[in-house]
Amino acid sequence: MVRDELPVWQKLNVACFLAGGLVGVYKELAGERYADASGRTYGPLIRQPVLVFAASAEELRLCLARAMERGLQPSIYTRELFATGNDADNRAAVAAMATDALDLVGLALHADRKDVDKVTRGLSLHS
Repeated sequence: MVRDELPVWQKLNVACFLAGGLVGVYKELAGERYADASGRTYGPLIRQPVLVFAASAEELRLCLARAMERGLQPSIYTRELFATGNDADNRAAVAAMATDALDLVGLALHADRKDVDKVTRGLSLHS
């Protein structure tokens, strides 16, 4: 889920960081390397489709609450992370904020479809 009013470059950046975070936690999401007929190899892709939903700030807060109520552990991206330059500073920026104060701009989730559907209820796919 990506905040709907972000500039396009930030939306793409958030979606990429969140997808990478999911693959880091859920190793089964990483596919196998690709190879072409000439014998060149390429990196793997995520094995499953990735759905990107548009959400307002309030909808992201609601989705985070729904995920937590179901015992799910989403990946998050906050507005402050656009100003940091490394993972340690990213974690420090998140650690400085209480859950209710997080300025969420993105949320990623990998779970059973029924749980994801309940968390994302009311959101539309990003266009």
